[in-house]
Amino acid sequence: MSSVTTILTKGSSRKANWQGMNWIAQASRLSIYLRDGLACAYCGAGVETGTKLSLDHVVCHSHGGDNRPSNLITCCSRCNSSRANRSLEVFTEAVAAYVNHGVSGRQIRDYIQGQLGKDIKPFRAQAKALIAQRGSAAKALAAAHQKND
Repeated sequence: MSSVTTILTKGSSRKANWQGMNWIAQASRLSIYLRDGLACAYCGAGVETGTKLSLDHVVCHSHGGDNRPSNLITCCSRCNSSRANRSLEVFTEAVAAYVNHGVSGRQIRDYIQGQLGKDIKPFRAQAKALIAQRGSAAKALAAAHQKND
């Protein structure tokens, strides 16, 4: 295989791995969700209300962000899709305005910075146990939602 073909193949498979939940290990994903209290860091919506959680890059890939837990925060699908490529400051101000729950954009950013400073290692054993019990991170989240019904 030529070096150009190898580069293209690696790039293509890397991009393909970004689809769905497969770009991060299930235990890491669930550890971050647990670190963040199974709720959106932006609007506060949690699994107990049926919210579908995802991960958001605090510093977007297009702005040089990476996939380390220190750059990933739990968010709901609504916030994740509405953030798009906006900066954290611009987006948190918009969330504070549309959610109108008495929290400022600055307070949301402070909360996020506090969460990003926490190590996910203490949550990893719990995440792995939940995945082993339920079969996947998604099933563990579904069980958390059903537990609150």
